[in-house]
Amino acid sequence: MPYRRIRALARGLRRSPWLVAFALGSLLVGVTPWLGVASTGPGGSGPGPRSGADAFGQQTARQSPHHRVAPANAMEPSAPLLDRTGWTAAASDEETTGEDGRAANVLDGSAATIWHSRWTGTPAPLPHTLTLDMHRTAAVSALVYRPRTGGANGRVGEYRIHLSADGQNWGSPVATGTLADDASPKTLGFAPQGARFVRLTAVTEAGNRGPWTSAAELDLLGDPGTPAATVDLPRTGWTATASDEETTGEDGRAANVLDGDAATIWHSRWSGTPAPLPHTVTLDMHRTAAVSALVYQPRTGGSNGRAGTYTVTTSTDGTTFGAPVAAGTWRDDDTVKTATFTRTVDARHVRLTVTSEAGGRGPWASAAEIRLSGPAAPAVHGSWDRIIGFPLVPVATAVLPGDKLLAWSAYAVDRFGGSSGYTQTAVFDLKTGRVTQRRIDNTGHDMFCPGIAMLADGRVLVTGGSNAEKASIYDPATDAWSTTTRMNTARGYQAMTLLSTGEAFVLGGSWSGAAGDKGGEVWSPDTRTWRSLPGVPAAPALTADPAGAYRADNHMWLYGTSGGRVLQLGPSRQMNWITTTGNGSITPVGPRADSQDAMTGNAVAYDIGKLLTLGGSPAYENSPATRRAYTVAVEGTAVRAARTGDMRHPRAFGNSVVLPDGKVAVFGGQAYPVPFSDATSVLTPELWDPATGTFTPLATMAVPRNYHSVANLLPDGRVFSGGGGLCGDCATNHADGAVFTPPYLLEADGSPRPRPVITGGVPPRAAAGTALTLTTGSPVSSFVLMRAAAATHSTDNDQRRVPLVSAPAGTGAYTVSLPADTGVVLPGTYMLFALDAQGVPSIARFLTVS
Repeated sequence: MPYRRIRALARGLRRSPWLVAFALGSLLVGVTPWLGVASTGPGGSGPGPRSGADAFGQQTARQSPHHRVAPANAMEPSAPLLDRTGWTAAASDEETTGEDGRAANVLDGSAATIWHSRWTGTPAPLPHTLTLDMHRTAAVSALVYRPRTGGANGRVGEYRIHLSADGQNWGSPVATGTLADDASPKTLGFAPQGARFVRLTAVTEAGNRGPWTSAAELDLLGDPGTPAATVDLPRTGWTATASDEETTGEDGRAANVLDGDAATIWHSRWSGTPAPLPHTVTLDMHRTAAVSALVYQPRTGGSNGRAGTYTVTTSTDGTTFGAPVAAGTWRDDDTVKTATFTRTVDARHVRLTVTSEAGGRGPWASAAEIRLSGPAAPAVHGSWDRIIGFPLVPVATAVLPGDKLLAWSAYAVDRFGGSSGYTQTAVFDLKTGRVTQRRIDNTGHDMFCPGIAMLADGRVLVTGGSNAEKASIYDPATDAWSTTTRMNTARGYQAMTLLSTGEAFVLGGSWSGAAGDKGGEVWSPDTRTWRSLPGVPAAPALTADPAGAYRADNHMWLYGTSGGRVLQLGPSRQMNWITTTGNGSITPVGPRADSQDAMTGNAVAYDIGKLLTLGGSPAYENSPATRRAYTVAVEGTAVRAARTGDMRHPRAFGNSVVLPDGKVAVFGGQAYPVPFSDATSVLTPELWDPATGTFTPLATMAVPRNYHSVANLLPDGRVFSGGGGLCGDCATNHADGAVFTPPYLLEADGSPRPRPVITGGVPPRAAAGTALTLTTGSPVSSFVLMRAAAATHSTDNDQRRVPLVSAPAGTGAYTVSLPADTGVVLPGTYMLFALDAQGVPSIARFLTVS
């Protein structure tokens, strides 16, 4: 479909959210690269890459044996395409002599016309800016950048996005990142907020072909219903009134939207002569509060009355309501909807006005529950940094020394399939914020859906996946990939852990490779070979997934302990002890308390011999997730499991991270797991406190993080959360991430809290059992080792928190003892934190324990 027709469809049918979504879906179709043709001027394409692939080797998708078609709702973007009528565009510079490269061309609906930075005479240097003026304020959540189609020159590489209400004050960027050097449209997301002006700054040219920038078209996406950095406001004492309500044919009182029961509803009057549209529901909080969003939950027992077109207005006195702070059209489905305000307002009364029924079924309106959200308190709920764009979907990640994060996807940056023998990777430099991309060919290994283990010497072992029998090693010291001996059993979705012996153990993985029991094997760092364990079949560790072993032996939760033993504590409800000497053995140790199977949940070691398991579902997909969490205590060979407090939200495909203070943060996930879908996304992270066994909410996320998402503890005590998707021509690819700052690092006003500093005494390496003398810049209360970890598919068996015994050794000095048991402190690279009396962690120092 030509781009001009897409825009015309969006303008003419903007009252239909599905058709607008279809229009953007059509825009995003065809992400296979355009082939360049030779040209002599910078306005042309320049030499093109080899036939069939772009500079990074992205090719037409090939189906893997287990490829699943993305669900229909994955093809529809959650945010509407904003109508560009009346918009204008201005650039820092534009080419008008050698070609028609005016900024206005990015709004003309034609992909054949482009904006190009000035290249005749002396080219204008980077960076270049392009600013859209909507001439009205709207909630904006993403910029859609469509590169030129006639050539490669000027594709945006590194970028920044700023928002402004007046075109003068821009503040900090809301998004930064690096784009892949290909011709596919790019959606650059950020936390939704109200703005009139949106500025794209191109910092580099994607292929380093010259100091220029170009764009065919720019679009903006509106409110996705995911306001960032908010929390639910407590509804105690609230009341609700409506313009009309049904009390004869049913209990449809307005008060029902506040009763916490989704089975009771407000319904407009329908008996006798139905009350006509519009209908209003007004919430009175009986106090003034800062409000950022309204959350609308449709009725669950039927479709009549679902809100379609709506506005939200606010008042301080219940009489005078100002201009709408939110407006739009919701989809005709039963998912929870959010209206993000164009600005945070102080109000007592909030009114939802429904002007159309979503399905056109009649003149009525209904609601099961209505909530309000307000700004998060940083010292209580934490805060989110800007969205960081990646040139790929980060499906797997590993924390590296030198303050870097390694990420990779598959053979392509946005999709998987087949066994191509190469992988798209990226490195995120935490100090500079830059993301660099590289395709890895020398290993012959497509590392999508792998097992990962962080080795004793700090290298990263990656096994199986799309090239199911292969194994590769990344060395952060040399930034190089190499091969190691192939596994005896081909695998994908397997689990791994390092052993106390320094060897690496793998189990399961029926997603790829030949059918059959995917029993255990061990890799030796000395011989670089694999040793099969005939006494460790996978069968005792399977869940009862209806899809059989293909899904039942995936993503196991493994905890390495003394003597080369491993506790398999999930996701099957049955737990097992595994030995790895000789032929190995697997022995049941009982169920995980009253838990069901919990596939796509996860487990994290938050203390020595203490683990927390969170969420999951009885089946890999299409099965309700649980909100339950359990503790598992390991003492010698004794294992005790107990239920702890429930999460507030059920989650599958979520990610959990243990923090230096021993609390566990859980991010993302779905209430009803469906791969590649963002339906039923949980956007409120939660924090579990081992002292109380309870979960508390954290500041909401701007982007859903579900299937193929990751989370990692960073050396500065913050958390990276990113990824999701990898479904090709879909709207749920999240080639980005964001860094979350936990509450322990923030003052009430959001400013950084003073942090302790480790000033000396940390060697690059130390043996288990060593006593270190460490110095700090101020008094501290404790020290803790956090193992550098790797995550994929909601599983991170490398995570491990090891509190250390310490004692004062003079002013500003401490004797800190490393555990002697390598089953407690597994060999490998750790982040060493010091914590003060308030639990504020230092920036970590890296230490390899051998």
